[in-house]
Amino acid sequence: MRIEVTPADLAASRFAVSPLGETVSALRLLAGLNTAPGLTPWVARQRPVYERLRRELPEVGALLALMRRGGYNADFIHPPPADTAQDFADELAVVRATPLAQARDELARNLVAPHTTPPEYARRIYRSPNVVDLLADAIEAAWTTLVQPDWPRLRAVLERDLLHRAGRLLAYGWGAAVADLDPRLRWVPGGDVGTIEVDDPHQEETHSLAGRGLLFVPTVFGILIKYLEPPWPFAIVYPAYGAAEMLGPPDPGRPDDVLDRLVGRSRAAVLRALALPATTSQLVAQLGLSLGGVGDHLTVLREAGLVSRVRSGRAVRYRRTPLGDALAER
Repeated sequence: MRIEVTPADLAASRFAVSPLGETVSALRLLAGLNTAPGLTPWVARQRPVYERLRRELPEVGALLALMRRGGYNADFIHPPPADTAQDFADELAVVRATPLAQARDELARNLVAPHTTPPEYARRIYRSPNVVDLLADAIEAAWTTLVQPDWPRLRAVLERDLLHRAGRLLAYGWGAAVADLDPRLRWVPGGDVGTIEVDDPHQEETHSLAGRGLLFVPTVFGILIKYLEPPWPFAIVYPAYGAAEMLGPPDPGRPDDVLDRLVGRSRAAVLRALALPATTSQLVAQLGLSLGGVGDHLTVLREAGLVSRVRSGRAVRYRRTPLGDALAER
């Protein structure tokens, strides 16, 4: 599949974070519909919570029965994010405002063959006159129990990736922005019209942005997803860089590696978390360490030549030096 872009699309492209999208993706991950090896500790910690949620709220199972790979998923349960400032309540309000007729049309399209027939309890929910609110309740419950407790750390990772990606797009163009989004994506330059090629055996068509730009949405829990039809704008959801280190220091049961033994586990966690530049407060949110502790670790790492700091407006961001990269990647 190919997406044709022009210089006008560069200015029109934008980035967004979707807490509701992360909630839906987290459900898929916990249900085994997606995989994310780096998040195994989080999955293990949250699985009992998820299983209790499934038992207590049948609507969660009905929501999961709509999720499929390689086929249409009902649009109203995952509306496109508007911008980085939108919070979960804003996105959920969009879901709850879905007209019943639209929801029924999308559910009917979602459930056509060869989709596996949902269980009877799910079909009863789909036939309910308040199906929109029931499915929205399931999303809200999943947010409250599974995602919201970790959202400050999740958002720190997503926003850092977003700022990094936006900077690469503006400074170096499309090639730099999509180069490491996903192994299945590649940039093919071509004068006034370049092409983002996506390896997808099920889609071989060509799409043109025609000046509308591309929406980039980083995700911690999700996988590469392309949106090429309404209600979404042309969009790519892609795995955020550094997500595997987002939920705190390494599991205490994990054997120490070379970096842990060299600089200590907490200091090693700070160094690994600087795969992308970050402020002290972002590192505190991401790692769950104290402000003073993170500050002390950054001071030592900086004096050792492993990190440097740069001022961006009012913020001071830390980044790894080449030596820090070499150590963190061992």
